[in-house]
Amino acid sequence: MSDQVSSLWVKKADLPQSEWRSSSTPELADGQILLEIEKYALTANNITYAAVGDGFGYWNFFPTGDADWGIVPVWGFAKVVASKQDGIAVGERVYGYLPMASHLLVSPGNVTEAGFVDHAEHRQGLAIIYNQYHRLGTDAGQMEDERALYQPLFTTSFLIEDMMRKADWYGAEAVLLTSASSKTALGLAQVAKNLSPNIKRIGLTSAGNKAFVEGTGLYDEVLTYDDLPSADASQAIVSVDFAGNSTVLAAIHSHWDANLKFSSMVGATHFEERTGRGDLKGPEPILFFAPTAAESLMKEVGPATFRAMVDEQFAAFVASVANYLSVEHLAGPDALQSAYLEMLANKVAPSRGLICAIG
Repeated sequence: MSDQVSSLWVKKADLPQSEWRSSSTPELADGQILLEIEKYALTANNITYAAVGDGFGYWNFFPTGDADWGIVPVWGFAKVVASKQDGIAVGERVYGYLPMASHLLVSPGNVTEAGFVDHAEHRQGLAIIYNQYHRLGTDAGQMEDERALYQPLFTTSFLIEDMMRKADWYGAEAVLLTSASSKTALGLAQVAKNLSPNIKRIGLTSAGNKAFVEGTGLYDEVLTYDDLPSADASQAIVSVDFAGNSTVLAAIHSHWDANLKFSSMVGATHFEERTGRGDLKGPEPILFFAPTAAESLMKEVGPATFRAMVDEQFAAFVASVANYLSVEHLAGPDALQSAYLEMLANKVAPSRGLICAIG
């Protein structure tokens, strides 16, 4: 086991400013385990965590001890390399919420054969969905890359559709998805196609991504941002904004006005354009926070049923994206930092799925 751990620190007020920092491997207290991070997915979702980090506590999961710097959370796989927790052995693998780092010190609680919860003091009061770790045994499983890349995003997609369907889509005939090439938007389009087939799915994307979005077959109509002024404003719609671009959001509100029945804000793909909303026509945008929605649905149907509901749709999604989303493996600190900066600048092609390994 290495005597050093490393992590990518990011300046909270200036997200492109980032640097790898090393420190001594922590000593374990009784009940703790040390995870060595094997691989994680890097997606626009991670940029959202950074862009809204202070507002939603994302920086609090993996604190640096410096208020100006944070570590961006990711989803991935890790291996136990040291353990002082009875029942969790060295060599065991887990899946869950991880830092962009080489290692993570965890204090497992509520330990079962299926998983555990990190009971570290600094994680108390944070959303439970991010504190859970799934135990995987010692062998690699099937579709691990796809799980890391798509499942956290897809769960958000699933929950948005569930909310909209329970509200009868607020009386709308269509749903408009910004950043339509993003994996969360693609997931929502897939679930809506399966579970709400009567709702028209309209994708809004850049001119450069239009052909890709059309090629997925998940949307009934694909518009570029330049097409927005000529879009049919007579139909009642709901808007799901994944981009976080205040100019685009204002244009949507202005164009549909009273025919915009509900406005949901989800992500912040274009982090540099997240400015004040100002005076918007139509309904007040509502920020969708997936952990709250997940906890509510789990209380309603039970955790096992919730997972089964998501997994059924997730399997269909993975099958549908196999032809147009590729998995690309990156290794080494320099490659990972470059990938983070590319994703931050919105320069990663939507067809690329990035799996990162420090070693």
